[in-house]
Amino acid sequence: MKITLIQTGKTTSGYIMKGVEDFASRIRRYIAFELVTVPDLKNTRNMPPAMQKEKEGKGITRLLNNDDYIIILDESGKNLSTLEFAADLRRIFMMPKKRAVFIIGGPWGIADEVRNESDFVLSLAKMTFSHQLVRLLFAEQLYRALTVINGDPYHHE
Repeated sequence: MKITLIQTGKTTSGYIMKGVEDFASRIRRYIAFELVTVPDLKNTRNMPPAMQKEKEGKGITRLLNNDDYIIILDESGKNLSTLEFAADLRRIFMMPKKRAVFIIGGPWGIADEVRNESDFVLSLAKMTFSHQLVRLLFAEQLYRALTVINGDPYHHE
């Protein structure tokens, strides 16, 4: 299985880019992992948020396949501990799917079209984080869960 993280818009903060790249290289020691960025929308100044979400959603759905297990990262999703997340990943890895696809929406959230395609909605916390910061938080949690699955000494519990 392969893990794909789909994110909308480029990462503009250097420290976030560096952190995500660091964790991505660590993740790749355990599993095939790719970061896919849906390009920023153009001319959004006068575009209503709902339309921006819809356009981002179309960009995301073009990247999805029928044999993907789709997980949306959203504050309204289910909160899991690190060990619960690792257990869920183990279960997903046993499925006859080719990819586990995690999706981070843009600043206005996830389009209903994408939400309706998803298999699971995961929350990293009840707090709201910027969509760029979520990239780093998720990458670290994915790495942490993979170390738990592989019995490596990164997570302490």
